[in-house]
Amino acid sequence: MEKRFSIGVLLESFRLPMQQAVEQARKTGVQGVQAYVHNLTASQQKELYMILKDNGLKLSAVCGDLGHGFGDPKFNPDLIERSKRILDTAKELGTDIVTTHIGVVPANPHHPRYRIMQDACGELAQYADSIQSHFAVETGPETAETLCAFLDSLRSTGVAVNLDPANLVMVTGDDPVKAVHTLKKYIVHTHAKDGRKLLDRDPEIIYHIVKPLEPVTDHAFIELPLGEGDVPFPAYLDALQEIGYKGFLTIEREVGANPTEDILKAADYLRHLI
Repeated sequence: MEKRFSIGVLLESFRLPMQQAVEQARKTGVQGVQAYVHNLTASQQKELYMILKDNGLKLSAVCGDLGHGFGDPKFNPDLIERSKRILDTAKELGTDIVTTHIGVVPANPHHPRYRIMQDACGELAQYADSIQSHFAVETGPETAETLCAFLDSLRSTGVAVNLDPANLVMVTGDDPVKAVHTLKKYIVHTHAKDGRKLLDRDPEIIYHIVKPLEPVTDHAFIELPLGEGDVPFPAYLDALQEIGYKGFLTIEREVGANPTEDILKAADYLRHLI
């Protein structure tokens, strides 16, 4: 059965100036792009909107990662307000989805950071609900079950999920197929990325929440081209179809010497599976 997904690409993955990156995305044959916009001026944001329109591409989501997460209460008031403005900007540019990392959700809900993150994400969820948008948490730092329990505690879908199957595989060793079913009511966007876990390492070290006791010299994981890692993409896409997901599979390529070639191969790989 044909799967009803759209293919997108993270614009910054091309490592090209904005105009060239959008034109390359069009040549790749994708339907949309995800982009960072909060570091653009208002005129640059308008320019991006027009370039996308001229190239027949949709904005699948806006990246709203401010690089801190929401685990430190002294930073949160400023980060929350800036995140709300990114939600507003995304809406103006034609998308209801802002993706981000919120930090590492502790598995123990009695951990002191859990309540801090709850309060911050609860406020963001309320605001996102008020403008009919979603602040989508990227998977990876914690298992799908831990993230789902945290989101359930917010009693809202304003804070939702950007499901990145590679992050689950590379960091926690979680099963992305099972994660789709666990997080099904929250998934509003997905990344198409692949990789492999090389060794066990505390996610709080990987995501720089805590410092390691000794210097880290080896890699805990490796990102790989689509189809060459441990994400079982055929089963993963089947799972997305089973839950009724009809959104974007947005290609993200953070490494590699020839990102344009890797993105083209990834798009062809996804089209073959779809």
